[in-house]
Amino acid sequence: MAIRNGFFFITVFVFLISCTSKKPDNNVVEDKFLLMDTDRSFSKLSEQKGIKFALIQFIDTKGVLLKPASIPIVGGQAINYISQLYDSSYTMTWEPKGGDVASSGDMGYTYGVYSVKPIDRDTILYGTYVSIWKQQSDGKWKFVLQSQNEGIE
Repeated sequence: MAIRNGFFFITVFVFLISCTSKKPDNNVVEDKFLLMDTDRSFSKLSEQKGIKFALIQFIDTKGVLLKPASIPIVGGQAINYISQLYDSSYTMTWEPKGGDVASSGDMGYTYGVYSVKPIDRDTILYGTYVSIWKQQSDGKWKFVLQSQNEGIE
């Protein structure tokens, strides 16, 4: 009886350990592609409905915006800042050039090049960006930190 109880507890222990271990590498690779696709969808939404709408959809409730010559804008203040944006005079899009996902599968980052096209001018402004993402409990990705750098030489 003691051997059977011991075997049962060892089996339960091994099962519990396997449930809490890291994701296999192939899932991390799949997560990376999903994250890159999320970033592309974020850009597409910005192009279709404006950057303000897209930011509100993709920012985590504790998200942080890093803006030039400004202290970090955090959480509710970031959402308030976004809601005051006037984005009808330009279109902003971007393309992720790379990124990765943590082996835990719940955090990741993307980086790439963005473009801003003013509606009333025949010019395009370029820059670079980085976004740090957190996977939500529903499996969707939202950014927790976003920063951009104007100009590309």
